[in-house]
Amino acid sequence: MAPEPLSHDWLKQFSDPYATLGLSVAADERRLLKRYRQVAKRLHPDVQANNDESTQELARQIITRLVNPAYQRLKIDKSRSETLATLRFKVRRLTRQSQLNPTSELAKALFKAADTEVDVFYEQALDQLAEGQYESVETFEQITPQLAELNLVYLRRKMGEPVIREKRTGLVAASTVPAAPVGQPKHQPNDAQSNGKAPLPPNYAERHIERAQEYLQKGNHNQAVQELRDAIRIEPSNSHFHSLLGRAYLMQKLEGMAKVHFRQALKLDSNNALARKYAPRLGIELQSAPNGNTKGKRQGNRGFFGLFQKK
Repeated sequence: MAPEPLSHDWLKQFSDPYATLGLSVAADERRLLKRYRQVAKRLHPDVQANNDESTQELARQIITRLVNPAYQRLKIDKSRSETLATLRFKVRRLTRQSQLNPTSELAKALFKAADTEVDVFYEQALDQLAEGQYESVETFEQITPQLAELNLVYLRRKMGEPVIREKRTGLVAASTVPAAPVGQPKHQPNDAQSNGKAPLPPNYAERHIERAQEYLQKGNHNQAVQELRDAIRIEPSNSHFHSLLGRAYLMQKLEGMAKVHFRQALKLDSNNALARKYAPRLGIELQSAPNGNTKGKRQGNRGFFGLFQKK
């Protein structure tokens, strides 16, 4: 629990303004303002009116001493550029000293993610963490350092490349189809050729899925995850592939990673049966059920710092 009043040492932990706001380092002004308004609304005195005086004071201190300064720092182009330069310098220093060693599961996974997955994975992981960042002082203390670590790992993966502000059309998508596996014939005649028709291209994604299922049957979860990740690189918008990967991560007890892919599966197909099966277990809100009912919603809406009250 944070000391009351908030001490300088406690505040100093949250030096990354992007992490404080739960914001991507690639966010533009529009997204910055939207996120700031979301957080400020949750901390507003009117929302805190029903809480005790100490909780109201805590909310006031966090918005005035952390949230507002972070927003002021990022809304100006020059200071935003300086902030990114500072973070990149920190990444280079930690890299030279071999001290950039991620500790959270999501940061570790981002560090190892394929180049074609880095942007999408980073945004999904960040959204997942930011969703619960301001539920309580405890979650703020736990999640904000994870967001800061995620930002450093992302910048490390993009080292040597400029940070491009996100496009309004959405996330970066998909990779190219890889070459045929070693030893696989590049050309095989099939029935379509014998009938004078153009041959169908081989479905490499399905091959990865088949191998993943074989690995899962043998209990080799690590290899299964790799095959499923390869399949998603080929077909990043395939809801079924994301749900299979979510289940594979769940078998490894990596619930954070599982949640990322089950959420993506539901985003692509809200009726994905496998994702819907595990969503309640992981606390994923189901927007619409096949029968028209909504399940898995959080009960009630206590606002932001109503959640800071002790249970």
